[in-house]
Amino acid sequence: MTLSALLVLADGRFPAGGHAHSGGAEAAVKAGRLKDAADLESFCRGRLHTTGLTSAALAAGAAHGLDPYELDAAADARTPSAALRAASRRLGRQLMRAARAAWPSPELDALAAAFPRGAHQPVVLGTAARAAGLGPEEAAHCVAYETVGGPATAAVRLLSLDPYQATAVLARLAPEMDQVAERAAAAAGQGVDALPAASAPLLDLTAEQHAAWPVRLFAS
Repeated sequence: MTLSALLVLADGRFPAGGHAHSGGAEAAVKAGRLKDAADLESFCRGRLHTTGLTSAALAAGAAHGLDPYELDAAADARTPSAALRAASRRLGRQLMRAARAAWPSPELDALAAAFPRGAHQPVVLGTAARAAGLGPEEAAHCVAYETVGGPATAAVRLLSLDPYQATAVLARLAPEMDQVAERAAAAAGQGVDALPAASAPLLDLTAEQHAAWPVRLFAS
């Protein structure tokens, strides 16, 4: 295992398309539920322990070598919002392009061929982590960080929030990211049926509303 590969995969400059997505933050800002750093911390914490945990476990499962077809079906079943399913597959396609360039592997090639319209992003991320020599917990760490890092970055742009405050939010959430990654990796070791299915219904509802906006800054 090379921890440097983990840094590359988790780096916001990795061209995986995540910069175009707010993780629901844009809709929360418009609804008045996200106004400052304190709101951002609550929003990110809720997202981390629900959809973040679910996605981290899917990625950990892929890194563990579980059947990608079963994992993709599990991701579909755990994503009731059609808008979020579409966003996840778009992100999966973009991540696949970057991952195949960075870590060429037969598993990534097979996944790309099996899902020409894109596998779900966590499944691609876990497969990429495996190709990079990383394990399930490292893949889960990538997702946990991405789950809160995306909304934090978006909040800086949406609210003109002080970036130091946004970074402080991420630092305070670091121990919880570790817990989520550990829990996700442990579940992945027990098979697809043991993966968590934590949900955030409000994120699903607002994602559908956000997708219908004629003008928006972020894709999701």
